[in-house]
Amino acid sequence: MGHYPPHCYSHAGCGQNPLSALFPALFSRSHTHTALFPRMALTLQKAYLPVPDVIQLLSEHIANQIAAGEVVQRPASAVKELLENAIDAGATDIQLIIKDAGKELIQVTDNGKGMSPTDARMSFERHATSKIKSIEDLFTIRTMGFRGEALASIAAVAQVELKTRPHDAEMGTRIVIEGTDVKVQEPCAAPAGTSIAVKNLFYNVPARRNFLKSTSTEMRNVLDEFTRVALANPSIGFRLWNNGTEQQRLEPGTLKARIVALLGSSNEKNLVPVEERTDLLNIYGFVGKPQASTRTRGMQFFFINGRFIRNAYLNHAVVQAYEGLIEKEAYPFYVLFLEADPARVDVNVHPTKQEVKFEDDRLMYSYLSAAIRHSLARYNIAPSLDFTLNPEIQAMPAVNMPVTERRRDETSRGYLFNTFTEKGQAHFIEPTGSLKHWKDLYEIAATPTPDAAAGALPPTAYATAPASLYGNSTEGKGPGNMMLIQGYMLATTVKSGMMLIHLRRAQERICYERLLRSWNSDSAPSQQVLFPMTCELTAQDALLLQEALPHLARIGMDISPMGKNAFAVQGIPPGLPPGDEKQVIDEVIEQLKHESPDAVSGRTDALLATMAKRMARNVQAMTQTDNQQTLIDELFACTQPELTPDGKKIFVLLKKDELDSMLG
Repeated sequence: MGHYPPHCYSHAGCGQNPLSALFPALFSRSHTHTALFPRMALTLQKAYLPVPDVIQLLSEHIANQIAAGEVVQRPASAVKELLENAIDAGATDIQLIIKDAGKELIQVTDNGKGMSPTDARMSFERHATSKIKSIEDLFTIRTMGFRGEALASIAAVAQVELKTRPHDAEMGTRIVIEGTDVKVQEPCAAPAGTSIAVKNLFYNVPARRNFLKSTSTEMRNVLDEFTRVALANPSIGFRLWNNGTEQQRLEPGTLKARIVALLGSSNEKNLVPVEERTDLLNIYGFVGKPQASTRTRGMQFFFINGRFIRNAYLNHAVVQAYEGLIEKEAYPFYVLFLEADPARVDVNVHPTKQEVKFEDDRLMYSYLSAAIRHSLARYNIAPSLDFTLNPEIQAMPAVNMPVTERRRDETSRGYLFNTFTEKGQAHFIEPTGSLKHWKDLYEIAATPTPDAAAGALPPTAYATAPASLYGNSTEGKGPGNMMLIQGYMLATTVKSGMMLIHLRRAQERICYERLLRSWNSDSAPSQQVLFPMTCELTAQDALLLQEALPHLARIGMDISPMGKNAFAVQGIPPGLPPGDEKQVIDEVIEQLKHESPDAVSGRTDALLATMAKRMARNVQAMTQTDNQQTLIDELFACTQPELTPDGKKIFVLLKKDELDSMLG
């Protein structure tokens, strides 16, 4: 409806009032005051008063930058898109060149089929793709990229140079784009395939560039994407250059060789193959033996139809298969590939395509868990019943020699033979010899001695707790009995009642404050180990540990780099149980992985708390009376004896009035 002069709304006789045409029953032929419903007519007049237009189409430049925010969140996002484009182009050799964690340069060179001049220009248009021609293609897609947004989004926020040449062409094409503006398009000499360089990412969006994390953090994200793409395509050769240094050279080969090359040679002996084929789902890949589990995430990979995905539900299926084989805090190692009909998998639920939706999640869960259990049992990892007889036992004379009549008679007169051959008598077998009266021995052991009746441990003086805990009066303060309960809790009497102390948490608080004093004095002692422990990490974890080495040195961890992604532990803080070095490193790396970008100032407390928790696991030493008294003395000498570093209660005081109330 167009705009009308204001007087047309009060004089219907002008013939231009649209309200009289829309609502003829409301208006007379002359004036609005003779309308049948004057109040409604007035309301409609106000509603149709002219107002300025505020909705307008965004410019193509702004729309591209907004779309780029969904696809290109950081340099690693561009790396993922460019690598997947190279794979879709049929490349067998791909090189990735990175400078300044991708903020200065991301270059991907491949030997794929290349592009014609027209295709090279069209590849930078939004929603221009060769993968989809009908709506049915969207639900049967098997390639990595298909929406035609990657190059357009990257070109909107960076300076891009593309060189490409098909194998059957003599000349290639060079295109230079800055912020969606095509600066150059010309023929050029180029090797067969495609080379695309992304320079100065987010140069025209300063706010987005300022939100990028530190160089090491962004580089870890780049390595994550490179690792996932390389694992999914073991038949393709990859090379990674970082700031002019070759960091990875991966030759085409088997999946096992690719896992070892990317995730560390220490995993080679711990790989268990998984292969199950069904009408609905094919599962193949490798899982780790229980001893390969770690306390840090990052060694878990799911791929659906060659595409890396994240799925907590399927991860739970894997963990369920390891139930009873690994600790609850540990994470199993796995690189698993799932192949299913693309029509049963929706990869369009997230812009990054790392989250998918399955047609039947529960069925996938069951198949996956059963496949892993079967593989672990087949390779004698999980407990299973084996009814086959050992060949060495079969070769023994007692098994091979025929039984004689004399031996049969001697056996039939035996006590066990008669007991087992009589129905329902097996559970009545009585022990012979010294074990015949085992019940008497149990009754003697269960009868407390006079000394033990007063407490499991001899009485000891307890006068170290602050008087404020029990009142100012010293009356009744004196020797208290201590008793170990359930192996981890210490009960002791105090003047106002009884105190229960959690031994491990008490140790944790003591170790934390001891480490804090060493940190503040910058003179932490380090106990040199007789045989240094070496560990090999992934490239991402190696970067994290390299950052934390100065902090670890201040608390007594002497760790030295040893070549590519390998480290040697040569010294540990006094009190750390020998053999726990790898667990400490895993826990520190896990903590750093989930550290928020602005939490560097709090890294010290988290690091000390992690180390204290590991050092506080020697509860067995607390069964000795002297150690228990020492622990109590040290606990109440701490600045905060009531809580652990992570805020858990260390002891509880039950006053005499409360005890009387409990007993009625």
